[in-house]
Amino acid sequence: MEEIKVKYFVEDLEPLTYVADKSDWIDLRAAETVTLRAGEFRLIPLGVAIALPEGYEAHIVPRSSTFRNYGILQTNSMGVVDYSYRGDNDQWHMPAYATRDVTIEKNARICQFRIVRNQPHLTFTRVEHLDGPDRGGFGSTGK
Repeated sequence: MEEIKVKYFVEDLEPLTYVADKSDWIDLRAAETVTLRAGEFRLIPLGVAIALPEGYEAHIVPRSSTFRNYGILQTNSMGVVDYSYRGDNDQWHMPAYATRDVTIEKNARICQFRIVRNQPHLTFTRVEHLDGPDRGGFGSTGK
């Protein structure tokens, strides 16, 4: 098991834990009570700075219940924290846009993250045709 160093900015913030012990994603919590009005943007502090191992990055996304419970959207859809963002004052935040008036209580689980290896360096080659099957669609939805 690899050790990850975490600095907590708030003494009574719940410690990092895996999502309800049934996933490899880790919950992130609001580090303070935040009140937003509909249409307002705010960086919500998450109360942690994490020293990621070299060659890794963290992907931060909303929890599946975040919009239903709070009416907020993560404005960058998915946040990426790279290895260089590991200093003593590099607290993580969730950039949030409120679609309705809401108060998010301190310690509320509002997003989650996982740590992944960096993508290897790739070379892209232009071709006239690809060898795979033509599904005629976009992504996995097809026509």
